[in-house]
Amino acid sequence: MNNSLTDLPNIGKAIASDLKKIGISSSSELAKRNPLLVFEELRKVMGQRHDPCVYYTLLSVKHFLQTGESLPWWKFTEQGKIDLHRDVER
Repeated sequence: MNNSLTDLPNIGKAIASDLKKIGISSSSELAKRNPLLVFEELRKVMGQRHDPCVYYTLLSVKHFLQTGESLPWWKFTEQGKIDLHRDVER
């Protein structure tokens, strides 16, 4: 597995930069993390750019890292909405 964040599907320079701000600088580090917890940590550094689509992107990356299958982030919208709704209810 290539270790660069921007080599991951759906991860561009902006999200990679934000991930680095929370201590994630490689795909292997991201693979060890829970996407929902990463999303919550990113709220602090993303400010106005924070959007649920970032969570869907993190889900797509987790899927890729686990299976090797690259899917567009919007394929994870339904699951992401369920997860975020559950998180709000806690």
